[in-house]
Amino acid sequence: MEAEAAKFIGAGLASLALIGAGLGIGNIFGSYLQGALRNPSAAPGQFANLLLGFALAEATGLFGLVVALIILFVF
Repeated sequence: MEAEAAKFIGAGLASLALIGAGLGIGNIFGSYLQGALRNPSAAPGQFANLLLGFALAEATGLFGLVVALIILFVF
């Protein structure tokens, strides 16, 4: 019974990475939008950086989700 509770606690702690991913993605897009509104001519040149930052932030969240699912269903 204690092992089952420990699995749920561990999965919950691992899923905290999703909070960081959400904050990171919001920060990335907010900063891009703020910069694009200040200098619209430079916005297309920074679009590739926007997508790279989004992908890296989202990957962190997905890794946390995968770890949480592994804890729940493998152990």
